[in-house]
Amino acid sequence: MASAVTNKEDYKARIEENLDNTLAECFIPELGMPMKGKVREIYFTDANVVMVTNDRVSAFDYVLPNLIPFKGQVLNTISQWAMNSTKDIVPNAMVGDDLVDPAVVVQKKMKNVGVECIIRGYLWGSMAAAYEKGDRTFCGLKLEEGLIRFQKLPTPIFTPTTKAEVGHDENMTMEEVASYCGADVARQMKELSFKLYERGAQLMRDRGLILLDTKYEFGVDENGVLHVIDEVNTPDSSRMCDVKEWESKFPQIEKLMNDGNYRNVSDLLKDHPHLKPAEFSKQYVRDALLDMGFKPDRDKAVPKLSNEHVVECAYRYIAVCERVTGQPFEWPSKAVKMTPEERVCSNLRHHGFIKGCCVAVFAGSDSDKPHIDKCQAELAKYGIPSHYRICSAHKQPTRLEFALQMYNKSIEPMAIIASAGGTDALSGTASFLSVWPVVSCPPDPHNPSCIGNPPLSSNVYVQRPGNAARFIAQMFGSCCNVKSIRGALVDEAHGKVKKLIDADKWSA
Repeated sequence: MASAVTNKEDYKARIEENLDNTLAECFIPELGMPMKGKVREIYFTDANVVMVTNDRVSAFDYVLPNLIPFKGQVLNTISQWAMNSTKDIVPNAMVGDDLVDPAVVVQKKMKNVGVECIIRGYLWGSMAAAYEKGDRTFCGLKLEEGLIRFQKLPTPIFTPTTKAEVGHDENMTMEEVASYCGADVARQMKELSFKLYERGAQLMRDRGLILLDTKYEFGVDENGVLHVIDEVNTPDSSRMCDVKEWESKFPQIEKLMNDGNYRNVSDLLKDHPHLKPAEFSKQYVRDALLDMGFKPDRDKAVPKLSNEHVVECAYRYIAVCERVTGQPFEWPSKAVKMTPEERVCSNLRHHGFIKGCCVAVFAGSDSDKPHIDKCQAELAKYGIPSHYRICSAHKQPTRLEFALQMYNKSIEPMAIIASAGGTDALSGTASFLSVWPVVSCPPDPHNPSCIGNPPLSSNVYVQRPGNAARFIAQMFGSCCNVKSIRGALVDEAHGKVKKLIDADKWSA
């Protein structure tokens, strides 16, 4: 761990040093195509869900152009701590008690119930805005008259929503939740959500924080047992503020409102903006955008935040991480010269979740599938992960270009096998557009069209699928230092020599 950082200005200086040390996206081809969320790439393997939390930030259903240093690390650190602190309430989906990487969470694969379980302890956020406009019923629950923004509710309330992949989540009544996932599951989720909120609120209160509201998601394992999944009590899934902040400001707001000079707290804050409680949540980003003149209901794109905004946002995330977990933030070591992408790949490989290399076998026609199968079978002998793509360079040039650009973003080393018959435009196009080496291995081994490409088309030509696979294995084994592949190469050579010796009847 790097040297300790002791005050706010030191923290901000360290953050400024790391403005470019961020993770924008994380494409890992051997895990398959990810499901892309606003701030995560989610990979579904046979047994697990690998979630890479990047440093993007979203607000008003838009993903901002800025990246917030260490944001993904903060979210994962808090969530891991919170899940470990609530195991006695509900099992969680975490694989192991420790993070594989600061940006990576690995959870057991489960069926997502598909409901966002929101618990609100205070009149805050979108509910406060709706209340000020006259709404009193939320998710089938009727709030009493006379409440004001930032006020503690008489008792926490359960306000579930749909889980929208895009766009806005929609409020649900308890009856709608029961109809969607079954009465028993709905009841369990509600009870567990209240228990998780109560535990989280108490733990945060012990650290001088208020858990204002939060969101939980649940999954069901193969035995029908509910588990809490995704994230728990993070600044992205929750609102939090300092106890002293709320205790000093809310009484002033309450007094001014009782004087009768303001219609609601939003109007009051226009004259007294200093009374708005500072949050440890994405609300700071929302407020910064609004202060810059952004209109969520009108504008079609969000503006870029200033570096000052980015640093302040990162500081708030780190500060709440330390407050919640009670542990000092783990800054990256200056002695380790790794990009976040390199670190993620290295740690996933170290923990055995990936091999750390991958081959995409491209073919120009589905009729080439038998040849593709041979190539993949030969790659499998060396333990090299692979998958195939059918894409004609002649008939689908745009699709091919898009696919190659996607693979160019891979954080793990790759190779491409191009398998095309007739006039092979696939090899030349792939080797020109790809940052990864391209091996031409046509179905007809005597088809020479792949070797007559113009300058900057750098594909190599290997006739046999077995030799193409061995060439790639030598590349990955040496350049990427994948020991298992190197071992397979050595064993293969020894095995071949032994077979020759055994076949030589005159051998001594």
